[in-house]
Amino acid sequence: MERLGLALKGTKIDAIYSSPLKRALDTATAIASHHRLTLQVEPDLREMEVGELEGVSIADTGVNFSQFLLQWRQGQGLEKLPGGESVADLANRLWATIQAINERHQQGTVVVVSHYFAVVATICKALGWPLTRVERIRVQTGSISIIDLEDRQSRLVSLGDTCHLREG
Repeated sequence: MERLGLALKGTKIDAIYSSPLKRALDTATAIASHHRLTLQVEPDLREMEVGELEGVSIADTGVNFSQFLLQWRQGQGLEKLPGGESVADLANRLWATIQAINERHQQGTVVVVSHYFAVVATICKALGWPLTRVERIRVQTGSISIIDLEDRQSRLVSLGDTCHLREG
């Protein structure tokens, strides 16, 4: 988190938005500490609602939800998690939130801190890709992805940059 904050220290940032979840808030706070901005918490930037899978280990997920996972992988990735939301629900929620933030800061640079599935679903939505491609996108914790939304066009400028995380 500190390295990410330092990496963005020299960047002119007009606003910082974060998911209300702890790791995202801690990360956004590390970034905000180098800027004179008030961190804005946005509930719709939270991670995918996983319903009955909340707190279930990967090993148990395979056993308890194997039929669902098989259908999800073979389908369009749009099936709802038991008691949760689908990747499409997540992507639509995040994209609407990103667009609303963009409307408030059309000429500015905004940092949005969120979570893995939220980031990859947003990237698919921004590029007009089918949501089945979320499995083909990889980003790491603390990485930087940049989407340029100028002129209502979406351009992926950077995907999962981790140069700032390297020892050195």
